[in-house]
Amino acid sequence: MALYITDECINCDVCEPECPNGAISQGDEIYVIDPNLCTECVGHYDEPQCVNVCPVECIPKDPNHVESKDELMEKYNTITAALG
Repeated sequence: MALYITDECINCDVCEPECPNGAISQGDEIYVIDPNLCTECVGHYDEPQCVNVCPVECIPKDPNHVESKDELMEKYNTITAALG
């Protein structure tokens, strides 16, 4: 399942550089996560790095983008192959 950033975001800018897939960017008002690029860091780390560094804990799992670990790994493989 992809992650998303809630409106509790304080725009502190610590999450964006932590994302290995480049899924996090500045939105109109707060940072946003592209669900097509978010793998919850599967393939890179054991847990989502953005969640680990967020000081206000505003990055939950996105119920609108439910994916299994296998699907996230497949997405990771597709993303890294495209960068490769």
